[in-house]
Amino acid sequence: MSNYDNNMRGSIWKNDKKEKDTHPDFRGSAEVNGVEYWVSAWRRKEGANPNSPALSFSFQAKEEQRPTQQPQQAPADKLADDLDIPF
Repeated sequence: MSNYDNNMRGSIWKNDKKEKDTHPDFRGSAEVNGVEYWVSAWRRKEGANPNSPALSFSFQAKEEQRPTQQPQQAPADKLADDLDIPF
């Protein structure tokens, strides 16, 4: 068991599987507030404004986060009592 806390940390590596210009230049992962994310990063395009970001990032949760509770629904007869139909 490791005593190292990876929360609020991540790392990226060169994407060796890049086939198109739209594919990320770098891929990796990060942990933010206990949620693990896939990280994709693109370099600034050649000839772009030097004031533009050197890297652009995208984060995607590794697993869909499920709500801990399902929303409560009112019983059907209660809904009928709350309806006020003007005709």
